[in-house]
Amino acid sequence: MKSSVEQLSETRVKITAQIPFEELKPEFDQAYQTLSQQVSIPGFRKGKAPRQLLEARIGRGPVLEQVINDMLPSRYSQAVDEHELKVIGQPVIDVTKLEDGELVEFTADVDVRPEITVPDFSKINVEVPALAAGEDAIDHELDHLRERFGTLKDHNHKLKKGEFVTINLSATVDGEPVDEATTEGLNYEIGSDELIDGLDKALIGMKKDEEAEFTTTLTQPEYEGKEALVKVEITATKMRELPEADDEFAQMASEFDTIAELRESLAKQVEENSKGQQASAIRDAVLKEALAQSEFPLPESIVEEQVQGQLQQLLGQFGGDENLFNSLLEAQGTSREKFDADSRTSAEDAVRTQLFLDVLAEEEQPEVSQQELSDHILFTAQSYGMDPNQFVQQLTQSGQIANLFADVRRGKALAAAICKTSVKDADGNDVDPAQYFGAEEEETESAEA
Repeated sequence: MKSSVEQLSETRVKITAQIPFEELKPEFDQAYQTLSQQVSIPGFRKGKAPRQLLEARIGRGPVLEQVINDMLPSRYSQAVDEHELKVIGQPVIDVTKLEDGELVEFTADVDVRPEITVPDFSKINVEVPALAAGEDAIDHELDHLRERFGTLKDHNHKLKKGEFVTINLSATVDGEPVDEATTEGLNYEIGSDELIDGLDKALIGMKKDEEAEFTTTLTQPEYEGKEALVKVEITATKMRELPEADDEFAQMASEFDTIAELRESLAKQVEENSKGQQASAIRDAVLKEALAQSEFPLPESIVEEQVQGQLQQLLGQFGGDENLFNSLLEAQGTSREKFDADSRTSAEDAVRTQLFLDVLAEEEQPEVSQQELSDHILFTAQSYGMDPNQFVQQLTQSGQIANLFADVRRGKALAAAICKTSVKDADGNDVDPAQYFGAEEEETESAEA
């Protein structure tokens, strides 16, 4: 077989291959065997008819078609290997020449991985938040716990952030009422910033049975650029009363007998959560900086495939009804155009990250043990809420085990690279990334990659 490669772009090539008929003897033997099992010829059992009689019965065309279908996958793979191409996705294959008895020629247009240069991680410096520590951090967690057991009671003082109201809302634009911004008996926490922009500012300092008006802009696309007049009426005011942080509360809210024991447990929880957040911050910051230092073009068809995959997954929740999906986006104050733009950005980021980590894994050459792969499969199954054995069966049937292996490999490669970087926290203290991404942590990091 002769083959050549034409560079169509930085991320796409055209493979042209010519195969002489004498190299196709195995495929012809297999084609005759396959077709003879499908055709009945009087006087012969299936699979036993001479080739001349078989061709006389069905013609030469089906034989050639079977041969071509059988040989294309292996000859395509052979050409890819010969030219050491890093192909991505499925090729578009066309048979461009067929000279019976002489040769077959085909072309394959396929995306390839662009040239990617991995930066020197030892020269990467990042800053991450400092660990939460001290009595203030423990008090913060304790207050959250107390809020879960708090009760609401009526009051009639001036409203403050964190207090609760029941309100009636109405809005007009150009004198016309806005149905989407009109409601009665709505319960709202001041400071949550979950409703109309400007509402929190208007409510602070008001009292029960008072009314106020303010101007704002609404999020609905049809009101873009227009000023809305909003009227708010307070019908009830409440404040959260927290239980005392004492031994009695500790016994009610936890398995501990004393508030001191509860605070000790919360201190450990604060430390664990803070370290997890710092590790994630290091990973994200290092990867962001590495990608910024390694710009490369993205295969458009792979990005588009990712975009369409995300879209179809979402549309499946709406029975494939795009109009219903678009209506929901508008109700949320956004548009299909913005959704599509955000989806493309997300897809580009995902493709860029995976391509980069693939190259990094080739440089780092991390070894993946069977135990690490098994742990990652278990972790992934649990994240999907699936039985691990059933999950493994699905992976095996769909041929996805290799993808999970690659996930672990990418994660271990990134962990090794992160350990070469310099990290400081927001207070200027050195942070050793190896405490999170060293040999003992690689397994966990691989699962989270």
